[in-house]
Amino acid sequence: MLTPPGILVMLCIVVSLCFLSAILICSIHDRKFAHMPLLLSGCVLLILLSSCGSTASTPPHVTPITMAPGASSPTTSTLSTNDWTTYHNDNSRTGYLPDMPDPHQLTSAWKANLDGAVYAEPLVVHSHVIVATEGDSLYSLDAATGKILWHTNVGIPVDQATLPCGDINPLGITGTPVYDPATGLVFAVAEIAGPGHILVGVDANTGELRVRRSADIDAMEPAVHQQRAALALSKGMVYIAYGGLAGDCGNYHGTVLASRTDGSGPLLSYQVPTPREGGIWGSSGPSIDSAGKVYVAVGNGSTTQGDWDHTDSVLRLSPTLQLEDGFAPAQWQQDNDGDADLGSMGPTPLPNGLIFIEGKSGQAFLLHADKLGGVDGQIQTLNICNGVAMGGTASTGTQVFIPCSDGIRQLSIGPGTHMSIGWQAPSGVKHPPIIGGHTVYSLNAGGTLYALNSDTGAIRAQLDLHSGDLPHFVSPTLSGNHLFVGTTSGIIAAAMA
Repeated sequence: MLTPPGILVMLCIVVSLCFLSAILICSIHDRKFAHMPLLLSGCVLLILLSSCGSTASTPPHVTPITMAPGASSPTTSTLSTNDWTTYHNDNSRTGYLPDMPDPHQLTSAWKANLDGAVYAEPLVVHSHVIVATEGDSLYSLDAATGKILWHTNVGIPVDQATLPCGDINPLGITGTPVYDPATGLVFAVAEIAGPGHILVGVDANTGELRVRRSADIDAMEPAVHQQRAALALSKGMVYIAYGGLAGDCGNYHGTVLASRTDGSGPLLSYQVPTPREGGIWGSSGPSIDSAGKVYVAVGNGSTTQGDWDHTDSVLRLSPTLQLEDGFAPAQWQQDNDGDADLGSMGPTPLPNGLIFIEGKSGQAFLLHADKLGGVDGQIQTLNICNGVAMGGTASTGTQVFIPCSDGIRQLSIGPGTHMSIGWQAPSGVKHPPIIGGHTVYSLNAGGTLYALNSDTGAIRAQLDLHSGDLPHFVSPTLSGNHLFVGTTSGIIAAAMA
């Protein structure tokens, strides 16, 4: 099959031959080119007819794969312990690197101003820091120096003034991308002027755009759906979750989509069966177990009476996004009515088939992953945060670190699936944490990076990044002896000593 450039070349050849033939015929008949317009019109008509007859049908919402000219097929990439390829490093969203030294000091390493705010957690692939911005750009920066290695812009971001509500301006790439070592591509979802959403796959080494397709389905109104949740990757599929804009305007529904990593085939989808709302927007995004089961947390719905409509919930979906099971608190109706739902943070898979979840109510729930239990089906309930939990946890198996609005809390899961509360960080240190060795890293809203002893909560080191206020729910990335933090103007790197 001819590629689009090959088709253009062939059409040019045909037009040229038609032109030369017309000249020859008119010359032979001494007509001084009188018949040329007629002959050329016939040629053009034949070209158009042949083109129409040979065009392959394209599935709805799919743009064919865009391959770089001369690009070879991608090969499997070997990852190292310094790579950080998805939100909080793995599909369980642990945010944990066990074999890391504990720092005595944090120092500024470098700062890069980019074309927009960075809400997404940076990735690290082969010493390249991959950063997504609200300017609808992906960047690769040298991890040691901050030098820009490539920059790929994938669209025009959405002016917030053109949307019915929202609090990010402009609105571009918000959800954390994901890297696929099997294809060598970084996948991200960009909100583009129109408005609309596109899934892009960019070569991690070169920045070349390899995959581009619509990430909207007919059941969605693009203008009122926001893609804030981190993307997830499993078994050749990219998973994308949607919520609404700040202000809960419009007819949005919590939705999960799945696309093949080659960009072909139809989009798979699941939509929360509520009349409106039920967003899946927590910044940690879906978590996925070893069998490819997808776990999501759902926010409040517009329904506060009647049978449970799977809002204020944890849901388990099959790899093809069929609903398998779910959980909701006994007071789900009151939670919905008071905006005190579970959707502000993603589910945390734990060893021994457990799931941890906490949202806006201050109540935490421990669940069985293989039997979520329906309404009021939890193993245990515990009041942990004196406020809300937002973003994503970090965990080391039996230890969970929760981003409470009044300061990170340590939680232990003991024998008999018993939850017990440990230390609490200073009240301002509330951004989603990560763990390296025996150190928990987090930030306060003013842009100070903290390194806390994971056993006691004591401050090992801290560093004012001089970043000003940070974007909501920003979480650092750890690679080697560096930490990387997204800001309202780009990215900052800190070094550990």
